Amino acid sequence: MKCDSTLYRAAPPSLAVKPRLIRHLFLPPLIIALMIGLGYIGFWVSEHYGIRSLSENGQRQLELHARAVESEISKYTYLPSLLELESSVSRLLADPSPELRQTVNEYLEGLNRRSRSRAIYVMDTTGRVLATSNWRDVDSYLGEDLSFRAYFQNAVRGQPGRFYGIGSTSGEPGYYLAHGLEEHGKIIGVAVVKVRLEAMEERWQRARLEAFVSDENGIIILSSDPARRLKSVVPLSDDTKERLARSLQYYWYPLNELQPLAREKLAEGEEKLTFPANSELMSDEENISYLSQTRPLSDTPWNFTLLTPLQDLRREAINQGILVAVAFALVAFLLIAWNERRKVIATRLAAREALQEANNQLERRITERTTDLRASNERLKGQIRERRQAEETLRRAQDELVQAGKLAAIGQMSTSIAHELNQPLAALRTLSGNTVRFLERGQLDVASTNLKTINELIDRMGRITASLRSFARRGDDKGQASLGKAVEAALQLLGSRMESAHLQLHRDFADVQVQIDQTRLEQILVNLIGNALDAMQSQPQPALWLEGEEFDGKYRLRVRDNGHGIDAEARKHLFEPFFTTKPGEQGLGLGLTLSASLAAATGGHLGVEHPASGGTTFVLSLPLVSPTPAEPI
Repeated sequence: MKCDSTLYRAAPPSLAVKPRLIRHLFLPPLIIALMIGLGYIGFWVSEHYGIRSLSENGQRQLELHARAVESEISKYTYLPSLLELESSVSRLLADPSPELRQTVNEYLEGLNRRSRSRAIYVMDTTGRVLATSNWRDVDSYLGEDLSFRAYFQNAVRGQPGRFYGIGSTSGEPGYYLAHGLEEHGKIIGVAVVKVRLEAMEERWQRARLEAFVSDENGIIILSSDPARRLKSVVPLSDDTKERLARSLQYYWYPLNELQPLAREKLAEGEEKLTFPANSELMSDEENISYLSQTRPLSDTPWNFTLLTPLQDLRREAINQGILVAVAFALVAFLLIAWNERRKVIATRLAAREALQEANNQLERRITERTTDLRASNERLKGQIRERRQAEETLRRAQDELVQAGKLAAIGQMSTSIAHELNQPLAALRTLSGNTVRFLERGQLDVASTNLKTINELIDRMGRITASLRSFARRGDDKGQASLGKAVEAALQLLGSRMESAHLQLHRDFADVQVQIDQTRLEQILVNLIGNALDAMQSQPQPALWLEGEEFDGKYRLRVRDNGHGIDAEARKHLFEPFFTTKPGEQGLGLGLTLSASLAAATGGHLGVEHPASGGTTFVLSLPLVSPTPAEPI
């Protein structure tokens, strides 16, 4: 490639100095100033439209949560007037005898329990509590003079009493609904229901919602942030604070004002507020800005306020501003690069030789690196072969452990098996001797009956030995098993233990086909049922439940007992190898470990639950061969 050197000939010094000097002195500050200006405009526009979008979404959230508060408050409004229908209440107000007081106390106690309110009590026209649902408690309202409460004063005049305050007896906040009890057009007493609204605060906190409710005095009575509770959202004069303190509506709380650092009104019921950062929540921020949206609650003089944090919006607006500034800088850079293109061409011509040398050096490095990669690849293949051999060794060791667990289980069952076989053998010896004598006497019918009995005993012994051979046989990771047959085989192997324990067995499962080897499923069930029998040895009325259900393509079998359960320390090591709570001669500590491993090998799972009623429940989950289970058995 040839290039005309006259195109890239430098200009005379007298003509080149001034443009270069102007470009170096004025162009960078101009670009920086334009970047800052355009970035701020991008930030302002993004924040403006972001706040508008948050406001529209916040209005929907505000309406939803405000209606939830209204619903929570209104569902108890009928309750005080319900007491007018109870004749014992009116009789108590007319004649406050101890017998009537006890009757009304028990009635209010039951009504309070059914309605799930905090307390229900009845006062006479002087404001003294005659009967209350918490009459059993140490801090009962019984006999208290609550005539100073505003809800009593409203209700005794025939007006609805609605009041939020902190109880002077228990110091517990609550929402009070009072109703004047009338008889023949005359008010004879007041019924009051106290409701706790803290459940809404808990729901707000779980939903990570920042909101609060302020009452008619401007005091925050409900808040997702406990630090804001019982603070004023409006300035309170000294006279107002003194009046509220005398009324004991808020007990002795100071009612400090929740004063934001900055306040900007955006629309009716909408403000932009800035508060100091809460060190527990946002220690890396100096101030926290919120979009505050307020709506009055119907049927109450309260207001519901939703606070939407603006930190994410501000960060997004800053990113948008930075993006605009960077885009402008990129355009300016491209223009400058285009302007410098001819200089770059000259530089390329001068650097071509150096580039060729660098290319040759790079090719040498690539060749060296390729050689190193080949060696690393060979080493990696060797490691893979070693790991495969280790996995095969581990799999064989696991199979040996499974077989050892089976033989250990057979050894533990040997006494029961000997007992099961001794009984038929003794019967066979007796029946065979009798049969010979009956044949000698010519009593063929009796001899035939004895021979049939002998045949049945032999079949029974054959079933026992067949179960043992099947249980001891090595299994495979793959296969299909019948749950019903596996349960029957496990129960037959453990039959003598179950009979001696007088066990009550409950079955509620389906005979389904699951993806596991039949013998391995039987071993898992023998381990689980055997552990349940061990746990119920001291239980006077042992009971075992086998319950199953289909869930998400798998079948869950629950093996539940009413034994002594498992202590908290043993639960941590339950599935560890060689961990057992039994004496050394009764267990190896491998049963649950092997059972969990066998279940996991087929894509299943073995877990444990600890019911509050006592006992232990093991949950065996195995993949189904067919998604539809068979009929329950």
